[in-house]
Amino acid sequence: MDSMERLIEMLRASDHIVFLGGAGVSTESGIPDFRSESGIFKTIQEFGLRPEELLSLSFFYQHPDVFYDYYRKYLIYPSAQPNAAHKALARLEQAGLLSGIVTQNIDELHQRAGCRRVFELHGSVYKNHCLKCGKAFPLSYIMDADSVPHCDACGDLIKPDVVLYGEGLDKLTLRGAISRISGADMMIVGGTSLTVYPAAGLVDYFNGNRLVIINKSETHYDSAAHLVISDSIGKVLGEAVNALLGPDPAEN
Repeated sequence: MDSMERLIEMLRASDHIVFLGGAGVSTESGIPDFRSESGIFKTIQEFGLRPEELLSLSFFYQHPDVFYDYYRKYLIYPSAQPNAAHKALARLEQAGLLSGIVTQNIDELHQRAGCRRVFELHGSVYKNHCLKCGKAFPLSYIMDADSVPHCDACGDLIKPDVVLYGEGLDKLTLRGAISRISGADMMIVGGTSLTVYPAAGLVDYFNGNRLVIINKSETHYDSAAHLVISDSIGKVLGEAVNALLGPDPAEN
């Protein structure tokens, strides 16, 4: 039995699947990852800073103009569309087989594909709020600002609802993610090298016996997985879900 057949059999045998994904899930939608030659960390060199510095909470407060200059140029991709991986996961959820998606991405492509049970560990570029009065603002307000966006109600600084270095993860989101992972009978990890904590440590909460890792490079958890596939996450999930549920009617 080859890897794809094993994956399909695992999906067929599962009732509560959870997916943990990283930047590699969105690269197939044209959004750069972090550490590749064309990734986000590389673009930060243009500013002469380390990623941990420019994308930190303290830098945001001290230099919001530089932060927003980088943020608008390199972290926002509103024209990106859900790819085969996002769509396959949405089909699994609609079929009642996927109990949750835990993502490190901030692009909301899972939701745009139709997923509803999404735990955004690092927040979303589409949500923004005033640091003083708490007023919420859409992404368009951030993009249309001349420089640093300020609240139109109280004049204070607006911050994207994304987790910066020096910030903790949202406790409710983290608890929800842990609950879904610990209650799953199958866990698929895709598009992540599992090097960023605490997200990578969430794998330790999985109690099931079907751990699948789909990633183009090796991860520290490969030896613990029941199946490892080194291939495109969109290709693998798309083919597996089509074999399980039949061709996607939306693609016809």
